Amino acid sequence: MRQHFQNAAIAALVSVVLATSSWAQTALIDGTVTKVDTAASKITIKHGPIKKFDMDEGMTMVFTAKDKSLLDKVKAGDKIKFDADNVNGQFIVTAIEKAK
Repeated sequence: MRQHFQNAAIAALVSVVLATSSWAQTALIDGTVTKVDTAASKITIKHGPIKKFDMDEGMTMVFTAKDKSLLDKVKAGDKIKFDADNVNGQFIVTAIEKAK
């Protein structure tokens, strides 16, 4: 009986961990690059709503790239998918890829 309880507890714990890790992944944000300033590590993106920042409407914003190498992947006019974080009030692009 004790072994059965331990197995059930382990199964429940594994389920919670797997569900939490999938839930923690956020959907990438759709956007269009309007300007890239590699020297300043800045990118201007016209994007749709960003729910995690409580932005219900799209707009054009300037973001700082977490790493300059992210900016080498795109140019003005490219349709993209990206992720960003708000660090001390500054929006930082943490991932970017061309939309398919």
